[in-house]
Amino acid sequence: MVQSRALPIVESWKERGRELRLDAHAVYLASKDPRMPWYVKLLAALVVGYLFSPIDLIPDFIPVLGYMDDLVIVPLGLLLVVKLIPEEVLAEHREAARGGKDVPKKWIAAAAVVTIWTLLATMVLFYLLTGSLK
Repeated sequence: MVQSRALPIVESWKERGRELRLDAHAVYLASKDPRMPWYVKLLAALVVGYLFSPIDLIPDFIPVLGYMDDLVIVPLGLLLVVKLIPEEVLAEHREAARGGKDVPKKWIAAAAVVTIWTLLATMVLFYLLTGSLK
């Protein structure tokens, strides 16, 4: 009996996961659309870049916290970007995402995240060595 109640829950989580993946792809496609405002493009690029990056803000091996970015931060970021995208643009890119058009390259996202982490580490090191950010 426990298994029969758990199955619909698992299926609903799988469906939500598929929807998030579709939205992530649609947001990626929308981030390159000229009809989008620059600030939405920037936020979309950051969220999708982080999502597809193999490098996490909080490493997954840290108990509980390691998966918080995957379970909370990424879906909230996607939700925010989806709300900012005009409905007709989002519908168009969701349809393109269903067709598998223009799948993002993971190495580009990884390079962007590595660059940001390197810049942040350089700033922290500079601050520690000089005592200021002047």
